[in-house]
Amino acid sequence: MEYNLADLFESVVDAVPDREALVHLDHPGTGAERRLTYAELDAAANRVAHHLIDSGLKPGEHLGLHLYNGVEYLQTVLGCLKARLVPVNVNYRYVEQELAYLYRDADLAALVFDAEFAERVAAALPRAPKLRHLIRVGEGAAEPRAVPFAEAEASGSAARGFAPRSADDLFIIYTGGTTGMPKGVMWRQEDLFFSGLGGGAPTGEPVTRPEEVAERVAAGGDGLTFFPTPPLMHGTSTLTAFICFHFGQRLVIHRRFAPEEVLRTIQRERVTSVSLAGDAMLRPLIDALNGPCAGTDLSSLFSVSSSGAIMSDTVRAQFTALAPNVMLLNNFGSSESGFNGTATDDSGPERGFRIQVNSRTQVVDPATHEPVAVGEPGRIAQRGHVPLGYYNDPKKTAETFFQRGDERWVLLGDMATVDAEGIVTVLGRGSQCINTGGEKVYPEEVEQALKSHPDVYDALVAGVPDERWGSRVAAVVQLRPDAPPLDLAALKAHCRTRLAGYKIPRSAVFTDHIQRSPSGKADYRWARKVAAET
Repeated sequence: MEYNLADLFESVVDAVPDREALVHLDHPGTGAERRLTYAELDAAANRVAHHLIDSGLKPGEHLGLHLYNGVEYLQTVLGCLKARLVPVNVNYRYVEQELAYLYRDADLAALVFDAEFAERVAAALPRAPKLRHLIRVGEGAAEPRAVPFAEAEASGSAARGFAPRSADDLFIIYTGGTTGMPKGVMWRQEDLFFSGLGGGAPTGEPVTRPEEVAERVAAGGDGLTFFPTPPLMHGTSTLTAFICFHFGQRLVIHRRFAPEEVLRTIQRERVTSVSLAGDAMLRPLIDALNGPCAGTDLSSLFSVSSSGAIMSDTVRAQFTALAPNVMLLNNFGSSESGFNGTATDDSGPERGFRIQVNSRTQVVDPATHEPVAVGEPGRIAQRGHVPLGYYNDPKKTAETFFQRGDERWVLLGDMATVDAEGIVTVLGRGSQCINTGGEKVYPEEVEQALKSHPDVYDALVAGVPDERWGSRVAAVVQLRPDAPPLDLAALKAHCRTRLAGYKIPRSAVFTDHIQRSPSGKADYRWARKVAAET
């Protein structure tokens, strides 16, 4: 047995076959739900795997998942891993041009898609010549080449009987980032297990043998319920699912994020851990707790963690006032590095986003790749179990991944400093840094200051052209629905108590809605376009 995700999952199944593994609650208000034990989920994944093999797909070929959350998503990911196919996440918000690019760039040989995306899929297919096998989930517009998921599932054997697998088998996570077209991060499964999944024990000692994962499950108990609320096509949610499975615990999912339904599910299913993506998801939960879901029983909830976007200090305080016994964790990581660390308790608008990093993370000079001095800016890097590179992109791979001594390293896009105690302060994404009159401004810091205003619901900051300064700091601001009128002067006065003068927004656009990705990540291209209209 190796550190292969399918092998590890099967070992857990054999340890606790009758334990409930997955609960899919389909909202809003339909009453439809599916509950599968570990043995039932294993058999369901086997059926998909055998169908894919019987359809002529070969080990190492790529399958895209163009799906909302559902049993079919995780069933297909597991089926791919069992058959030694490579699962590839597809952002369901992509339009025809973006889909055609991803299908082609990822060399997809197969695609599983929700029926409601059939029109976009059909439009992109002519530009994806290698894509030869389609499976449709649900009823909808007919695609002659697509096999209904129920039919595909029924055609496959529920037994295992697969060829041996390897720790070198790939898992690809496509990440859109904040600029440019999406990139496929290529992980060896062993590397992903240790960097993205915590080595079988994210908060304790990693396992030293693959067999130890199931041994720990068999020796422990159940009672934990994980609830990733962002889309599974966002890498963090799928990795959360695997962490849950490696613990032998229960996973709850919803098809799409709906705040009131999330809170009802926490109460009904006695959820212990919720993962989300920053203020964009936490704020609606707070609004619901202050409104239609007031009095929701959150006594089972132990932690709420965020990845991909931070929970601001102001919003954290609002949630803590409603749920004082829940631990709030701002985790730091990326598709390229997995987990790097967790924010310190003193993180906030005044001191910045400070993280206690793991032993494999450093701040380095991007040119020399050597560690920076205390207080000097550099880029965050991680060593050891890191990806092989970007699929089909040797140029970007050479820019991002490097060798230092006997170890592979990945250079992240985040700029940071490190203090004498090893605490890393994240400045922001280098690609979004605003150069205004020679001074560098990181949007995330300004956004934190803006969102600490009691009447600001959400905000994004971008640089826009300026004749005098080259670029100026511009804000796009969404006010709370019940907020009184707010102008630029008031925003400046508020920020002046938290930021140096050159960081304060010089212009602001007030909007009814801040555009973010389904995972809660900032859409800076949209923000820059809107801000430039002032």
